[in-house]
Amino acid sequence: MARIRQRISRRQYTTVAVGTFAVLLGVWWAVTATGMISPLFLPSPGSVVARLGELMATGDFFSDVGLSTYRVTVGYLAATVMALAIGPLVGVSAVFEAAVEPLMDFVRYMPVVAFVPLTIVWAGTDDIQKFLIIWMGTFFQQVLMVADAVRQVPQPLVHLGETLGMGRTAILTQIVFPSAWPRVWDALRVTLGWAWTWLVVAELVAATGGMGYRINVAKRYLATDTIIGYVLVLGILGLLFDQAMRAIGRVMFAYQRVR
Repeated sequence: MARIRQRISRRQYTTVAVGTFAVLLGVWWAVTATGMISPLFLPSPGSVVARLGELMATGDFFSDVGLSTYRVTVGYLAATVMALAIGPLVGVSAVFEAAVEPLMDFVRYMPVVAFVPLTIVWAGTDDIQKFLIIWMGTFFQQVLMVADAVRQVPQPLVHLGETLGMGRTAILTQIVFPSAWPRVWDALRVTLGWAWTWLVVAELVAATGGMGYRINVAKRYLATDTIIGYVLVLGILGLLFDQAMRAIGRVMFAYQRVR
């Protein structure tokens, strides 16, 4: 019997992952080929690819992808830099935790979508408004996740530093933060997915470009091939960014055998 969480090779992992996508693609093709669902509601894979090809030929596709990637990168990095400055302090200081964590909990339960009209009033309709939406949807969650990662550092490690006569600053910089960093990295990787989600929300309203904007325009004309095509592209971009962060994590934390 296989052990729980038994590791498999990278080749096996990739084969299984690709196989899953292949099965889903096959089901999609079979459903559309048999005419079970009208192309208006679910176009075939070939129709979606052909539509994306048309958008690539006009240059709209690359313009939309570039603009959306730029927006999510700036908004996500702004949130990440701020969360990395605040989160560790929340994790190590009870006073700072009392001052910040309840506020973070309070704000993170407010639906970001409800702030879209306000962000337009505050920042207009240019990229600053898009950055703000992505920041709002990412920052507060990041602070709490980073703080939690810091709090999960085993207490015996801290006691070891105290036994060795290390000061508070040395314990934080040489023991606590390095030990928490792999979990912090995982938190950043997870929240990157949220940033891509909030990008679409930001671009659905008061936008003149980007993938979310293109989806919104396609909706008016029931162009489901365009909608599904851009949704798939969003998924592919998110997967590429996620795998890039995982690859970086494997290098940075090779000693922990991060997958």
